[in-house]
Formats: sequence, C-alpha cells, structure tokens
Amino acid sequence: MNRVFNFLALFRRERRPGDMVFAIGFFLIAVAAAVVLPQQAKFLPGKALVSQPGFWPAIGVGMMVTFGAAHLLSTWNAPRLPGRLREVLVWARALEFVAWFVAYVLIVPVVGYLPATLILALGLGMRLGYRSPRSLVAAALFAVVVVLVFRTGLGVRIPAGALYDYLPAPIRSFAIINL
Repeated sequence: MNRVFNFLALFRRERRPGDMVFAIGFFLIAVAAAVVLPQQAKFLPGKALVSQPGFWPAIGVGMMVTFGAAHLLSTWNAPRLPGRLREVLVWARALEFVAWFVAYVLIVPVVGYLPATLILALGLGMRLGYRSPRSLVAAALFAVVVVLVFRTGLGVRIPAGALYDYLPAPIRSFAIINL
C-alpha cells in the first residue's frame, strides 16, 4: 500500500517558483494564437464543419486558451514561493542555444553549408566543455557527415556560400554542388 502512495506522490501538484511566469507567458501566447487564427485558418462556405481547414486548428487553439486560463487561475491562487527570478534566469539560459542556431542560419549564406556546420559543431562542442583533440575531431567528423547526408545523400539544396565565389572555377562548381 505504501508503494501506491509513493506512486501517487508523483502526480501531486507542487508549485514551483516560475509557475506564474510560465502560466502568464503560455496564456499570452495562446491568446495571440487565437487573435491571428482567423487570418491563418479559414472556414469555407458549403463544407462540413469537421472538413473545414480551420476546424482542427481552432480546436487546438481553443484548448490552449482554455487550459492556459485554467493554469493561470490555479497558479494565481497558489501560495507564492521565493526564487521566481532565479527560476526564470535558468530558463533564459536556454536562449543561448537559440542564439547559436540563429547565428548558424545567418552565416550559412555567407561562408557556405560545410564551413558553417563545422563552425557550429566545433563551437558548440567547445562551449559544452569538449576541448580535447579527440572530441573536436569527433565534432568535425559529425559536421562533415551531416553535410554529406543532407547535401549529397538526401539531395537537400542549400544556397551556396558567398565565399565560394572566390574559389578557383573547378573547385567552385564542386563546392557549390556538394559543400
């Protein structure tokens, strides 16, 4: 019987310091999605309700608003806990990796897919503490494999980097097609 109570303790609602920030943020995002829904998902005349293009998105956004409001109300009535700013700062640390990805997306058209992927893999590897030569070689090999799989294997066409224009003609055509 004691095991059952220990298992049920996993589902007990304990408030965390960042719950209020999360609840407000989620509710605002849900309301914003509801506001733009009429421009994004249309309802066409003469079609059944469930076959409308906007039906399931409207259901999803409606549920987001409903459950977001319920979460906000339940969090609003819960006791306040110290440490909210510290919790939000922990969440904000994850935005660093969004910045890494945005930088990657911005440098691909400039330096090319292979060099940008190498820079990202090596930079992230070093940022995460993998500084041994073996780790850096593994990161570089991973970047090369990613480029080969996507560009050559899957045939994904990614615009060539502006730096490729400065390569000699025979190497430039190879780089534009494969790198």
